[in-house]
Amino acid sequence: MPDQHLPPDWPASVHPPGSESFEQTAIVWLFEHVPADYRLHGVLRRHPVALSRLARQHVAACLESAREGYRTTRVDLRGHLPPHALDQVMNAYLTEGRRMAVTLKAVALVDDALRAASQGAPQ
Repeated sequence: MPDQHLPPDWPASVHPPGSESFEQTAIVWLFEHVPADYRLHGVLRRHPVALSRLARQHVAACLESAREGYRTTRVDLRGHLPPHALDQVMNAYLTEGRRMAVTLKAVALVDDALRAASQGAPQ
């Protein structure tokens, strides 16, 4: 297979689309970004594009949750935590929100690649 240029946000542990091990490495990586109980559903292993869709939705929801938490923490926790602890909680939301945004970009790339690979696959 010729060398393939991958986007900078492509996850390092996922082999390039078109490679023999692309789907398997994508499945392993995607399962790292969803709740552990998703592994109980065989359909997600048999149909990686279903897993990538669920992962994309899950990570997007986590990102939105971090954003909502950041917006509401000071009001919700005022009077329950000292100011320095509130700042630390805000920083935790900020850090996790940034991490989720990066993860969402990578999941979207893998999802798009899996969808492209499934075009023309036997149904």
